[in-house]
Amino acid sequence: MTTTVVDDDVSAQQDGKTGASRAFGWLLVITGAAGLVAAWFITLDEFKLLKDPNFTPGCSLNPVVSCGNVMKSAQASVFGFPNPMLGLATYAVVIGVGMSLIAGGRHSRWYWLTFNAGCLFGVGFVTWLQYQSLYNINSLCLWCCLAWVGTITLFWYVTSHNIRHGLLPAPGWLRSFFGEFTWVLPVVHIGIIGMLILTRWWDFWTGAH
Repeated sequence: MTTTVVDDDVSAQQDGKTGASRAFGWLLVITGAAGLVAAWFITLDEFKLLKDPNFTPGCSLNPVVSCGNVMKSAQASVFGFPNPMLGLATYAVVIGVGMSLIAGGRHSRWYWLTFNAGCLFGVGFVTWLQYQSLYNINSLCLWCCLAWVGTITLFWYVTSHNIRHGLLPAPGWLRSFFGEFTWVLPVVHIGIIGMLILTRWWDFWTGAH
């Protein structure tokens, strides 16, 4: 699978605006939906925790995979409100952008760069949350992991789209790389996170004491 299957080339540019293939639009819808579903279920559990501090979320499976520990942490409300509320808004925007592309929409350069900046903030935020989850909270949330995967995939494919269409300046070799091997970047990125999770709790996963 190559990026050219997911997105169109510069032929998608018309009247100073850039579009994308329906496949790319669906990629945005799917990644946005993954994040939205995760944010929705976390929000529901947050409300239940507010009503009953002893409530145990369904995704709290063991001492490591414990959504409750994550939800009760200070890092779960970085901006003064539960993080998933931010996800409900931002992932809905991602779905909206994807739907516009499926409908044949084209957007100006500033629109794509603003969208890319939002994706950069998103991947930076989840990277911080990953560090906090692994090394400070010492627990994993499965819904959070789903949002991480969606956000990472979204970031790399949107960045690839903008580089290949000349919306972000880049040398020719980099544009060629993104044209063929964009899929490698989210796979490697997610793989690194997976390895960190594996090694962080190696004794627990292997049953060693």
